[in-house]
Amino acid sequence: MSFDEIIDRVGTHCSKWDKMEALYGVDPKDGISMWVADMDFRAAPCIQRAVEAQLRHGIYGYFGDDGAYLDAIRWWMETRHGWQVAPEWIFTTHGLVNGTGICVEAFTKPGDGVVLMTPVYHAFARVIKAAGREVVECRLARDGGRYTLDIAAWDAQMTGREKMMILCSPHNPGGRVWTAAELRQIADFARRHDLILISDEIHHDLVYPGHKHLVMATAVPEIADRLVTMSATTKTFNIAGSHTGNVIIADDRLRAAFGAKMAALGISGNSFGMHMATAAYSPEGAAWVDALVAYLDGNRKVFDAGIGEIPGLASMPLEATYLAWVDFAGLGMGADAANARVAGEARIAANHGASFGAGGESFLRFNLATPRARVVEAVERLQQAFADVQ
Repeated sequence: MSFDEIIDRVGTHCSKWDKMEALYGVDPKDGISMWVADMDFRAAPCIQRAVEAQLRHGIYGYFGDDGAYLDAIRWWMETRHGWQVAPEWIFTTHGLVNGTGICVEAFTKPGDGVVLMTPVYHAFARVIKAAGREVVECRLARDGGRYTLDIAAWDAQMTGREKMMILCSPHNPGGRVWTAAELRQIADFARRHDLILISDEIHHDLVYPGHKHLVMATAVPEIADRLVTMSATTKTFNIAGSHTGNVIIADDRLRAAFGAKMAALGISGNSFGMHMATAAYSPEGAAWVDALVAYLDGNRKVFDAGIGEIPGLASMPLEATYLAWVDFAGLGMGADAANARVAGEARIAANHGASFGAGGESFLRFNLATPRARVVEAVERLQQAFADVQ
């Protein structure tokens, strides 16, 4: 399970490397791609074998007999997260951005407000706006360099037009693992304002030592009548191209509404993605994830130590995910100037913080799921690009 191999992804129809020049002006020949959230590691061997078996079979028809697939999901959720899931609760979507879009269509109407705790994963706002709904940005507070809730301020923002709230747990891009007390505050807020709560838990397997992800469904079981949980193998196992995600709903009323929208859109599972997920959610897959998290833990320590040597930069303590969130506000040079140095001088493609909504303007997000040699090089480049402030 070596993650140190440098794999050339340029010219492979890879969004992360093949679109970096068009989007960030960084040539992949000498640049480092650290923006979109997929990993520069091959998938686990158990997944590779599942795909190879499909190739040998040579017939790529519709997926059926999903018993083993559903059992694998249920085994993973109970074994890794202490959550018992019934098979009939599970829907399979074309990834979780697709799952978010279906939720918006199923549970809200045009003009309704959808609450986001910003800064947060940028695709949420994109989907909400595209559906003709209103994005309601409830800004996270900061305490000791970490994001915290600001429930009183959010209460004051509510107008009654809001019908849904999307929770990112663990949080992307801030890397927070929400505590039981925080999850209860969020659930209480949703109930108080009669909001359907969508809990996107796609990063729940990528949690570092000293922290433990809590599934909202088990942390606050009484929220089940308004809770929809989203999870996937794709982020954990680096198989995002399979476009396979799970929307899990215990409540009969919510499940019927979501199922009706799925039927209306004619959505069914991706055969390759479902075979991959079945293979991933296994003891062998679990061992691979444990090794992956240990490696990523090393990467975050190297990155944070290097960022800490640049005056004016602050990397938010990463409790989960492989996405470092770095504040450049202390440089006093403005976001555009800082972004230009990162792309032009350091030759690193990183996500601009403004795309994550209110509160993200002075940040950049760096993907650390790459061989450690690249992380070391990225740190050195950043130190050189900002050498005049040291």
